[in-house]
Amino acid sequence: MRLVTPGDSAPASVNKYLLPHETQVITVRRHPAVLMLPVGVVLGGLILAGVLSNTLASAGSVISWIWWGWLLLLAWFVWRVAEWSVDYFVITNQRMLLTTGLITRKVAMMPLAKVTDMSFKRTVAGRMLGYGEFVLESAGQDQALSAVPYLPYPEQLYLEVCEMIFPNKNASDD
Repeated sequence: MRLVTPGDSAPASVNKYLLPHETQVITVRRHPAVLMLPVGVVLGGLILAGVLSNTLASAGSVISWIWWGWLLLLAWFVWRVAEWSVDYFVITNQRMLLTTGLITRKVAMMPLAKVTDMSFKRTVAGRMLGYGEFVLESAGQDQALSAVPYLPYPEQLYLEVCEMIFPNKNASDD
């Protein structure tokens, strides 16, 4: 997790979506576990390509098509890694943003004032690898940002976001 200090700035891909009067509080990249399925597919494809190459050793043109297919699978994996590298979950003093996409950018946003309930879920894999999913609810409305999967440090993020959404009103009475 990266807590942002006042002099720090968001990555350029995110900074352009922040309002001039917003104070950035937290910026995190999604957990690398989001890449588990693509890694599994590429490794499975590699194993399959190797096995097929050995069993079809006499058919040279078929083997070349098998390896071209695996190279396409590898290119798809590189694309997924590139997309992951530009996806950020940003929390400012006023709203939450989730930016996704490499070519077609999607920015989902929810004002902190609209959040009526927030929880997080952790699967067994999430507990072992250190990620979770935020589930956000607002008063009877469908929002662009309702679930944020694969967040690192979910307990810490949950506590910090809850403190922002539901500040301690007794602290100002002292």
